[in-house]
Amino acid sequence: MAGMLNRIKEFAKSPQGRRAAEQARRAAADPRKRAQAQRLLGKLRGRGH
Repeated sequence: MAGMLNRIKEFAKSPQGRRAAEQARRAAADPRKRAQAQRLLGKLRGRGH
């Protein structure tokens, strides 16, 4: 488990990780994207059918 956390930390520090985090922040700030994500999570949890 510790190895996986270290890999995640390293990714977050990398340019790719920072880019992904920034994209996620922008998507979370957009109301339409947030609603789309909520629908997707609902489907994944089995409540969106």
